[in-house]
Amino acid sequence: MIPVTRADMVNHAPVTEPAIGSALSVEALMKGTVEVSDNPAANLLLRAMGGLEPMRSFYRSIGDATTRVDRFEPEMNRLDGDKDTIQPLQSLSNLQTLLIDADTPLSEASRALLLHWMFESPTGLGRIKAGVPDGWRVAHKTGTGGYGPTNDIGVLYPPSGAPVIVAAYYHATSDDPKNEAVIAEATRMALVELGRA
Repeated sequence: MIPVTRADMVNHAPVTEPAIGSALSVEALMKGTVEVSDNPAANLLLRAMGGLEPMRSFYRSIGDATTRVDRFEPEMNRLDGDKDTIQPLQSLSNLQTLLIDADTPLSEASRALLLHWMFESPTGLGRIKAGVPDGWRVAHKTGTGGYGPTNDIGVLYPPSGAPVIVAAYYHATSDDPKNEAVIAEATRMALVELGRA
């Protein structure tokens, strides 16, 4: 159990703010981070595991030599050169390693729990989920910058056949609800190109 205090609060805290003065389990904080992008939850988890360096080390351990982990929330969502960045192709590789490959570093129970949270996430319904054909299931994680960037990555499961991994990043310059439609259209186009639509 990890204590949650008023001092931990930063913007967007739907899970942690109601818990101020009490404590949340690591699992509850992880669920809040994945499903609804609770920023204080992410910070509390990073601090509990020893700060940013263990997160950097984890990326390197799965063969990701380029992803940057430089700041805590909400600063990590603010544009500052290459700080806190990941390349789309690296996102695809990481999702493949963690969620698809048989030799994933995650235990079967951990992988199942992470996928469950990604399937259940209510965020970004107009993004990847809006771009898949009927009957497909989407395990995804959104990312949004306050100044416009609109992203979504995930694993798409068709009714039959192999899953498809998508990493869609739209570097918009203003916060506009229409940004999500760009991600949905990119998903549709990719599936057509892959012959999976």
